[in-house]
Amino acid sequence: MSRRRELEQHRHRLDETREIMSSMKALAFMETRKLTTFIDAQRAVVDHIHRVAEDFLNFYPDSLHQAPQPKQVYLLLGSERGFCGNFNEALPAALHLEQAKEAATGQQGASIIAVGNKLCGLLATDPLLVKQSALNPLDGVSVVEDIENTLIEIVDTLKRLQAQNTGLALRILYHDPDRQEIISTQVLPPFESQRQRNPAFTQPPQLNLAPEKFCRDLIDRYLFATLHETLYLSLMAENQRRVSHLESAVQQLDDKADELLRRSNTLRQEEITEEIEIILLSAANLEPPRKPSSVRQKIIPA
Repeated sequence: MSRRRELEQHRHRLDETREIMSSMKALAFMETRKLTTFIDAQRAVVDHIHRVAEDFLNFYPDSLHQAPQPKQVYLLLGSERGFCGNFNEALPAALHLEQAKEAATGQQGASIIAVGNKLCGLLATDPLLVKQSALNPLDGVSVVEDIENTLIEIVDTLKRLQAQNTGLALRILYHDPDRQEIISTQVLPPFESQRQRNPAFTQPPQLNLAPEKFCRDLIDRYLFATLHETLYLSLMAENQRRVSHLESAVQQLDDKADELLRRSNTLRQEEITEEIEIILLSAANLEPPRKPSSVRQKIIPA
């Protein structure tokens, strides 16, 4: 009986764990549905900025000034929470590949900005990691509403690095939800792909600002919009991983619970069989012994 009770208690605990994981999976799925709208809108904003930059740089290419030797900065977008597989572990591996390319070109002195407590923990011993403080790493994103605060922390860190160097070359490494892989995107210097395109218009755009001032404002908006987009995409990929990971975990819990139920039923059948045997033996012991039958002899008269 005690063994079957242990199995029942274990199965009850598995059921409670399954309910928790199912709730977490539902929340992650709801987050992906909410992110879909944000991503579509943000992609439209980034595409519009690229078109504006293309038109502007075709007529004012000298407005885009670049530092002769900008400091390379890697921004890695990790997760704040778990249950998403090797989401964080894959980013340092991709970073090593980028650093190998950097070493091959002769560039040195890069810095690393890691977003998310779990990723910061993996890179804690890396001397290139830019730390907010010893006890306060750069917070990651748990839900869409956290993106604004994380974006402000990233921008403040970039400003601090900008003040220490003549220029920055920013590369973002993040998980792409559509391609299901890590993407490496060079964000700064900006608008590299817009320089050599053929102009779509014959007349320059009418500006209310000086070209240099307009270019600086355009770069600020471009950086702000691109960081928004990559944070949305990274959070989408993270929640997709979480949904898949939790779905697999829930299925394993269901299989384990079914196995425990079968074992419990088997033990119950054995207990019932033992009880029946005990009842039969008890009934046999309680039955009174039968008396031997007497044989009557008939006297036949002679």
